[in-house]
Amino acid sequence: MLNATWLQTFTTLCETGHFTRTAERLNMTQPGVSQHLRKLEQQIGQALISQHGKSFTLTPAGEALYALGLSRQAEEKRLREAIMADDQNVGEVRIGCSGSFAMLLYPILLQWMAAAPELGVHLKAAPQADILSGLLEGRFDLGVLGTDPDHARLEAQKVGREELCLVLPAAAAGAAVTFAELEARGFIAHPDGYAYADDLLNLNFPGTYPGSDRMRVRGYVNQIGQIPAPVSEGIGYTLLPRSGVEAFARKEQLGVVQLPKRRWHDLWLVTRRARPLSARLAHARKLAIEAAGQLR
Repeated sequence: MLNATWLQTFTTLCETGHFTRTAERLNMTQPGVSQHLRKLEQQIGQALISQHGKSFTLTPAGEALYALGLSRQAEEKRLREAIMADDQNVGEVRIGCSGSFAMLLYPILLQWMAAAPELGVHLKAAPQADILSGLLEGRFDLGVLGTDPDHARLEAQKVGREELCLVLPAAAAGAAVTFAELEARGFIAHPDGYAYADDLLNLNFPGTYPGSDRMRVRGYVNQIGQIPAPVSEGIGYTLLPRSGVEAFARKEQLGVVQLPKRRWHDLWLVTRRARPLSARLAHARKLAIEAAGQLR
């Protein structure tokens, strides 16, 4: 790897065209400038200048190295400008959360992106374990988890909770239901649905609920946005976090049954500990809290 100090000296020498002026600009001695040039030529293995009395011209290797020096100066300038500006509408943000919360958060993020052409937002719906590992490995800047990770390298803030909902067609959600009635409809299953059933249905129907492996399944959907669709058409029932219900385009066709025993899942906003938040990450965090606030 080229020595950065020697390259800076050489680039300045090319700009000034004079050893003495280079020394003055860099607060060096003239012999020091000559020494940096010789060391750089030794590292490259070729002469960089051809001297003619007190003046010099660049060799082909010198011209190539001067172009590299200018390029690095420009990159450093852009980096310094980006750091100093810290514009919330410029750069990238990477967020991991559950599929249901992603449906609620994404429309809010889209409004931000529409107003910020230089902003890139990467939102990934992922299992809790993947979000946690992604935060620790730096693949996510921000994560939304269902529990406090209680990890030395992470900071977590509880920003709300969302109810786990029993979802029926709107016309059928007003009266109390039995598990037998649910079985008659059939379960619209999804990847998290069986765990939700063992949690919520076992809590409310302890004498009749047989376990998720023995439920009558009417259909299966693995696309979070489509899970409520059959129920909205009068087919079956399902179980979803409140965010999955609120984000559904035809939510007026859904009804949430008020069970005697309710279950909530916490929402924890997680970032890496001791990492100063950029303006865009602070704004993304604010929007995630805004989305969580819709579930109260």
